[in-house]
Amino acid sequence: MKAISTLLTSAALISMAGAQTLSLKGSDTLGAKLVPQLAEAFRAAGNNGVKFEIAAEGSTTAFPALANGTAQIGMSSRKVKDDERTFCKTKGVYLKEHPICHDMLSVIVNKNSPLNSLTKAQVSKIFTGQIKDWSEIGGAPGKISIYTRNTSSGTYKDWQKLAMGGRDYPSSSLKMAGNEQIAQEVAKNKNGIGYVGLAYSKTPGTKALVIDGVEPVAANAKKYAFARLCYLYAPDKLTAEADAFLTFIKSPAGQAIVQKVGFIPN
Repeated sequence: MKAISTLLTSAALISMAGAQTLSLKGSDTLGAKLVPQLAEAFRAAGNNGVKFEIAAEGSTTAFPALANGTAQIGMSSRKVKDDERTFCKTKGVYLKEHPICHDMLSVIVNKNSPLNSLTKAQVSKIFTGQIKDWSEIGGAPGKISIYTRNTSSGTYKDWQKLAMGGRDYPSSSLKMAGNEQIAQEVAKNKNGIGYVGLAYSKTPGTKALVIDGVEPVAANAKKYAFARLCYLYAPDKLTAEADAFLTFIKSPAGQAIVQKVGFIPN
């Protein structure tokens, strides 16, 4: 999995003596772009005594880190599972859920594909392996290459629920570490298809498809087939730094950054 260890420090490193570290672990969808930019803005807003450590290794990694105290905030592109919440409770950690933005999972293909749209039913059949060649749905002949997130990703499981009716991916699908990797592979492969968060849907070399007549743009979030909420999770008893950061994210200034990065504000 893609690991990002972002130490958002500045010249303030000279006076690290009273600095506080805020550790966030979990979702690549949130941790690769959005949370680092929120952290930078938070520090710039007068909180430069806070140092951030951000590890974006998949939503599944958020909850063990919260349970064992190696993260103060968990990033997740899906809701916490009952067993994850229970596990945290066994360690004395009672989770509180913080929805911070909406996202849309865009279906992307290579920019040279003749296709511009698919139905939700066609998407389901492609990602479950029932449709194997582009010629079956009006594309140029060629075996479809499916790019997915890997199994520790919340997006991997969200896509199964939103697009595949809970069915399994075909064994031929290629698992990628993050949104950027999926987009890069689709950009290189004329027969490629994948799904990425809205913030990655305009990657050069790819194009996002219209689904059931609805374009994947922020204005269509309520009617687009593959929309979802994204979350931060934290213990009910927050550190001062975690509380201040969560408050900032929910503020107009924080939500403006959410929109700028390519997510949809709450």
